[in-house]
Amino acid sequence: MNIYKHIDTILKQPHTNCHGIAIGFSRKGTKIEGFKFGNGTLNISLIAGNHADEPIGPLLLKKLVSFLSTLEKNHDLLSRYSWYIIPHTNPDGEQHNLKWYDYTDTETSLYRYFKYALRELPGDDMEFGYPIKNKIDCLRPENEAVYNFWKTANSPFNLHASLHGMGKSYGAWFLIDQHWADKTRQLQADCKLLTHQMGYDLFDLDRNGEKGFFRIAEGFSTRPDSEGMRKHFLALNDQNMANKFHPSSMESIRSLGGDCLTLVTEMPLFIFPKKERILNWPDPYLKQWSSQFANWKRDIISGKLTEANLLAEMKALNVKPMPWEAQLRLQWQFIASGIKTITEANNI
Repeated sequence: MNIYKHIDTILKQPHTNCHGIAIGFSRKGTKIEGFKFGNGTLNISLIAGNHADEPIGPLLLKKLVSFLSTLEKNHDLLSRYSWYIIPHTNPDGEQHNLKWYDYTDTETSLYRYFKYALRELPGDDMEFGYPIKNKIDCLRPENEAVYNFWKTANSPFNLHASLHGMGKSYGAWFLIDQHWADKTRQLQADCKLLTHQMGYDLFDLDRNGEKGFFRIAEGFSTRPDSEGMRKHFLALNDQNMANKFHPSSMESIRSLGGDCLTLVTEMPLFIFPKKERILNWPDPYLKQWSSQFANWKRDIISGKLTEANLLAEMKALNVKPMPWEAQLRLQWQFIASGIKTITEANNI
């Protein structure tokens, strides 16, 4: 079953015509919407917005719920699967970040991104704010809303994807549950193939397990986890920072039972040139680019750097925004390949 084939139809969908049920409310009292489609035996959870400065995941899920709402009840996507979708888990953060983008955009303005983007710090980070029953509570009401929505499912989840993005890299990066690293070879091949067919590179680094990141292959890594985060900061004698990390959505949903395949998408808003290098951590090449982007942000906020001069510097250094459509296509490929993986694993 080729689920990726639906991408062109999904991309044509509006992002505004569906309204879900209120699964909870944000800190400011804004409704958080969840959507349930289908009655199949395989449960799929898709969420986005845990980091409010990453708009591509929410856009894909807004379009996806529009697409699923048009299908007949006997469509394979609804008869085989039960979909639990939350397009944006953090509506307050979404509202703030709409200062620098619109869901009709085709690419990101680095100038506006640096001027207005807001992201919660550890201790307020929704991705690391989920509960595990009888061990640790929710960090925020938004986390509780998501968790309670999951608990309405009649059986454990088979697939969970938390859609994220990177501010910058030289290519696409795919994070896979460590329990499934050896069972997702075809998924990795599918995502690698499409990335290259679209003319993009795979992002590659080896953090040697720091914060839970273990390299699987070029472009693929295990996802981080709260235990890895805490261990990292405890090794730095920073108990206060270590205490800020609750379980991630991936850890939390797995705690509800079953062997859920969890995925994290990481598509860059901006692409800088790739350089062949020996992988070390910390990586001097990546650190160089982190410094460049940090300098741009500092100079934009201070008023020292105009938008015209920023664009000239970006052109000189061959830094380009990654088109939103390309990011959407690669995110959907990751999800579609994950669905294919769990379908085959369950002989459905």
